[in-house]
Amino acid sequence: MTPLLVRLPNHLGDTLMTLPALERLAAAGHALTLVGKGWAKSVFAAYPWPVEPVPAALDASVRHWREVTGRCGARSAVLFTNSLRTALVARLGGLAADGYATDARRWLLARAVPVPARWGADMHMVEYYDGLVAALLTEPARTVAPLALRLTDAARLGAAHLLAGACIASPYVVLCPGATGLHRGRDKTWPHFAQLTQWLLERGDTVVALPGPGERSRFEAALPGATVLPETDVATFGALLQGSRLVIANDSGPGHLAAAVDARLLSLFGVTEVEKTRPWGAHVTVLGSFAGWPAFDEVATAVERSLG
Repeated sequence: MTPLLVRLPNHLGDTLMTLPALERLAAAGHALTLVGKGWAKSVFAAYPWPVEPVPAALDASVRHWREVTGRCGARSAVLFTNSLRTALVARLGGLAADGYATDARRWLLARAVPVPARWGADMHMVEYYDGLVAALLTEPARTVAPLALRLTDAARLGAAHLLAGACIASPYVVLCPGATGLHRGRDKTWPHFAQLTQWLLERGDTVVALPGPGERSRFEAALPGATVLPETDVATFGALLQGSRLVIANDSGPGHLAAAVDARLLSLFGVTEVEKTRPWGAHVTVLGSFAGWPAFDEVATAVERSLG
């Protein structure tokens, strides 16, 4: 096995979308050591790949990469990030780094792969990451299967404990209002989550939500009457999503996590590009588009269809 360092993307959804590419590298005989955000260790807890954190400061990052390479023996790296900074850190850390020729960093890379022509059209992020690995392995492009994230027994047990602690024994629906703020001047959150919560409760559905760090008060306000569970790690959240009847989520990390664990998902778009960032799962229904959010009635009809 050839040791290889892999720099993961900085966002949960993007990191999940590298999974087919990571599995492709491992199948080609590489012993992977991943470098990513703190939550990445939980995401890949069921895999034999050590996960190292990313220090914030540039000099600390360089020292860290040198320490990691000393432990794992890697002399080369694959960068799923597109930034000049990560290429510079890899070079200063003594690694021959491969990645896409983006952000004027070609001169820092050992192998600079041209960005595929399809990226300017309908290429999805999953295909973008998998295409990088295909080029590095000199393998042909392929049809990428839906994500299939492995989960540990500990994650499933943690989800069961969360539900038991909230006295939830019946089938449940998960709402993920997720992303906040603006994207190109437009609100990133579907505006009807409160109405949807009330409608589901009136139907007799059990509605749960799981906030990220610091999000509890926002979730309680956005989803009045829903059971807001305590914060937990990403893998346990994935197990909770996997056990649900249905997940309804913005285009956000939790939506991609639901798709990755093969949950039934209604993915709501309104300000981002469906072609590039839709959740890559086998049981995903996309509503809305870059041009605007779906109406409440459209979502309600899709919920009734999904729940039978």
